Amino acid sequence: MRVACFLLLCTVSAWKSSSARVVRFETSSAYHHITVADDKGVRALTFNGALQSQVSLKNPMLGHLAYTEYFHLPWLWNNLTNVLMIGLGGGSTPRSYQYYYGTNLTFESVEIDPVVVDVAKRYFFFKEATNNPVQISDGRMHLRRSQKKYDAILMDAYTEHRYGSFIPHHLVTQEFFELAKAHLSDSGVLAYNVVGTVASWRSDILWAVHDTMKTVFPHVYLFPVDDSFNVILIGSKSSTFYTLAQLQQRASELVRQRRVTHPQFKRRVNALWNKPIHRTQPPLILSDDFAPVNGLLQSPFWN
Repeated sequence: MRVACFLLLCTVSAWKSSSARVVRFETSSAYHHITVADDKGVRALTFNGALQSQVSLKNPMLGHLAYTEYFHLPWLWNNLTNVLMIGLGGGSTPRSYQYYYGTNLTFESVEIDPVVVDVAKRYFFFKEATNNPVQISDGRMHLRRSQKKYDAILMDAYTEHRYGSFIPHHLVTQEFFELAKAHLSDSGVLAYNVVGTVASWRSDILWAVHDTMKTVFPHVYLFPVDDSFNVILIGSKSSTFYTLAQLQQRASELVRQRRVTHPQFKRRVNALWNKPIHRTQPPLILSDDFAPVNGLLQSPFWN
């Protein structure tokens, strides 16, 4: 299989050290140079100097990167009973799901780097449980071998490249999205974290992922994060399209019924992008065999 689509991803910002910073752990794994450091009551996980996850040392449910809160949005399309996440990092999202939904939901994580799993457990309050297991595997290979179907699949996997952090090429192609869709329940959704903006910085990367997802999913919704360059794309398997007003109504019902108790849930729904976009470039569809986006990586990540 010839693959040619390296895309830039995930790190909200480079970790900026201060005089108060204390390194708690540092090592090089087969995939990353991993550092865990404390600074002013916040513990941060970095890969090759780029921030991946953080948590408050006083309260593990605080201090996380805001974009992870948008991974609760799949509740808008489905009453979740089981969720798969590809990419563990510091475990902010599974830790949040475990806290807010407890044993009512099974949350399965897949992480390719066993050192990352160990770091999440030792330094980031992540606890594996019967309903919160972790598999050491490549995300796509895990889906190929699995017979399970999920109400939601969450994507937050990335690796390092000479130009910075980027989406692993085999997790962002049309073929991958078709595989993910086959593992979703009838009303299931795929939620994908992409670093970029809708209309300016790195919008070409964002729209390449969006357009590729649109060839597989009937509807793809964009939720730009209000305090970072993350955008959460949600591909819905359902043929029904929902407006912002309908999603807001659904959110209110979920909160009223206490199915969702996350304090920021209703606020994050309001981030839905529903403005027209005037695009001058034709859709760019990424595939295992052809993805003409190499030129997007010809400049440093932090330019």
